[in-house]
Amino acid sequence: MKKSDILKSSIAILQELISFDSTSRESNLALIEHIRSYLDNLGIESRITHDSTGEKANLWATIGPATSGGVVLSGHLDVVPVDGQQWSNDPFNMWQADGKLFGRGVVDMKGFIAVCLAMAPQMLKHQLQLPIHFAFTYDEEIGCVGVHGLLKDVIDNLPLPRAVIVGEPTSMKIIGGHKGSRSYSTVVKGVPAHSSDPRLGVNSIMAAAKIVTFLETLQQDLAENADQNNPFDPPFTTVDLGIINGGTANNIIPEFTEIQWGFRLLPQDDADNLQKRVTDFIDNEVTPPLKAQSDKASVSTTITNDVTPLVPDDQSPAEQLIRHITGLNNSGVVSFGTEAGAFQQSGIPAVVFGPGSITEAHQPDEFIEIEQIGECIEFVEKLLDWAQQDNPDSLFQSG
Repeated sequence: MKKSDILKSSIAILQELISFDSTSRESNLALIEHIRSYLDNLGIESRITHDSTGEKANLWATIGPATSGGVVLSGHLDVVPVDGQQWSNDPFNMWQADGKLFGRGVVDMKGFIAVCLAMAPQMLKHQLQLPIHFAFTYDEEIGCVGVHGLLKDVIDNLPLPRAVIVGEPTSMKIIGGHKGSRSYSTVVKGVPAHSSDPRLGVNSIMAAAKIVTFLETLQQDLAENADQNNPFDPPFTTVDLGIINGGTANNIIPEFTEIQWGFRLLPQDDADNLQKRVTDFIDNEVTPPLKAQSDKASVSTTITNDVTPLVPDDQSPAEQLIRHITGLNNSGVVSFGTEAGAFQQSGIPAVVFGPGSITEAHQPDEFIEIEQIGECIEFVEKLLDWAQQDNPDSLFQSG
């Protein structure tokens, strides 16, 4: 099949994928069934793992021999919301202009998934000596939630693959490491009263402000003590503080205030220790004054998500494979998180490598250059050529 035909197929499949509103808050079952049906029609079986509600699902499919040592092409099916963004056209009806494809999820990361699916018929024609797997997941955008259920199924029931390529947008450059993240919700409970006499209540917003100030101080401390030779940009763990909700009216002392905060962690930094610095401050500096005003006041903190970092390892089978196929010699690191860290933590080496630029992700009029789709197709073609040669696994054995 000509590359031009595969490119047309990739664009057509991407158009179909974009038409499904798979925003993380929505069920993705219709999209999963669409992909599963496409694979079924090719004679490719797939496995489904659901979340606890049954409204979300991951898909795993294998092409080639049912042996260990295969390569996973991995991507998430969910997208971020379009709420409040000004789009030129319907974000769930892909359009084309100036050599680019536009729509929610075209670059993050349905473009990569479309290439995988478009290449599936070619994979079937190759005499693969080791398997190629598809791993398509739910709820990556809200904390890499779905991949853990998929990994459990693979580890418990299937031959383990040798390497994972997570096709997040890297402009087809090798990313061998990324930061992790951990997010929290801290709720301050005060006591409501008429604002004309603050002595009658406990102001949750004022107490929460102390926590916000401490987070700012902690960020400054992390920045001032950063190792400037660290390859990450910025070269230190950063503090997220994204949402504050509190109060109901200006003349009522606010009873509840919620702070949503967290860390973007260097792989070597200890999330538990940083968390303890914050909770110790709350326990020692915030809670006692609240309790002195009223036993009804309190502060509680819960972890809302935990994304595993990808520890850089330029000797991993995943990086060896990309270097061998592409001839690229360098790998970099990024500050955003992916599912690659979860694969690595489970004992399956992973690398991030995919079409398009991360700078276009989550933006209105999100786009991917058609040229990048073409480069991704060329890469997968080379991957298949490698996978059908005699003893492709020797690449890792000699590495």
